[in-house]
Formats: sequence, structure tokens, C-alpha cells
Amino acid sequence: MTKVTAQMSVSLDGFYAGPRHTGGVESWIESAESAGFFRVTRWVIEGMAWRERQGFAGGEDDTNSRIIAETFDAAGAYVMGRRMADGGEGPWGEEPPFRAPVFVVTHRPRETLVRKGGTSFTYVTDGVASAIEQARAAANGKNVAVAGGGTLLQHVIRAGLLDELELHIVPVVLGGGMRLLDNLDLGDFEGVELTPTRVVHTPQVTHVRYSVDGRAPLVLDDRGSGEGRIER
Repeated sequence: MTKVTAQMSVSLDGFYAGPRHTGGVESWIESAESAGFFRVTRWVIEGMAWRERQGFAGGEDDTNSRIIAETFDAAGAYVMGRRMADGGEGPWGEEPPFRAPVFVVTHRPRETLVRKGGTSFTYVTDGVASAIEQARAAANGKNVAVAGGGTLLQHVIRAGLLDELELHIVPVVLGGGMRLLDNLDLGDFEGVELTPTRVVHTPQVTHVRYSVDGRAPLVLDDRGSGEGRIER
């Protein structure tokens, strides 16, 4: 059964990147956003499975690398935001690491971009739900992976479209930046319930997988109020 899944590396205080880069003198690679992003994804870059997908030699053949390989193997199609797609177009080169159809959520139309290795980028202008449905149809029974960035993942969670979330929690405190689980537009008495289904710990990162149960009301708890106390 096809699931809509997402993976995201975050700091201990919940940031997936440093403060948002808005242009200016420095390039993105020199920005605070980039510095935070590369700190929480260092474990990925060190993994043999990631390096192989990028066409690089070396890397660690360890638990982290096996989780990366597992993630790639499970995905039959991807959904990502335009900012991520534009930023990755150059570094990914002619043979991006996805090796599957990618559906880019955008307001700016563009012809489908076909790359080597089975990767194509289809630009979807009628919303995230449409992109996910198109990805589901293209996934051939495998998972639809929400590749990011964080803003797109927030839209997916807010729309109730995510089935599984895996957080890769890195032991660093960034203290500020772009926080993953902000901007969900939940009411004061509402939350998103999740069920942990797997925890894998390594020295570099702790991988926590959740099944997303969906929005639920927050029920006030009167324990400790004294009501209903049994007198003895």
C-alpha cells in the first residue's frame, strides 16, 4: 500500500536549517541557513549510501547508511517544493539521486525536466494535494516521499496528507532558524497525534519513525484537581 512519507533532519531544538536566507551579499552556501542545514545533515553526507547516489566514493557503511538506503528503496516517487528544486538543480547535475519521478509544487509553470537515471521533474501548479496524487499514481505501489523543504512539509501535515514521519534528531542546539513543526495552524485546543513505530540510536543521530494519526482535540485533564477523590 502506498504511503505518503517524509524524512527530516532536525536539531535537538527542532530546527532543520539556520535563519532563512533572503539574498543579499552572501550566497546561500555562505549563509546562516546553510550552516544550520549542513550541521543537521552531516550524518547523511557521511553515509556510503548517500555518497553512492551522488556518484562519490567512500563514506561509512553503518547503521545510518543503511537507513538512507532503506529510504531510497522505499520511494517510488517524490514531492518537493520549488525552492528546493531550484536550489538542487545545479548540484544534482544530469543524474540526480532520486531515480524516480519528482513532482514540484510551484506557482510558476515550467516544462517537465527529464534527467538521466530515471529522474524527471514535473512542475505542478494546482496545489500540494494534486502533486501528491500525481506522485501516488507514478509510484507503482511504492511510497510517495515528501523530500522537502520544511515549508512544503508543513503544508502536507496541515492538509492531513502525511501517513508517516521520520525525524532524524541530531545532538546539536542551533538556538534559532527554520523550525520544522511551526506554522501548522492548529487551534488552541488541537494537536496532531503520532504513534512512534521505530527508534534507532547512533552516536551521530537518533532516528524516530512515527505513524501520523492526524488532528485531534486536546482534552483538558482534571487529574490533581481533587474532583472525584476517594475519601478514606
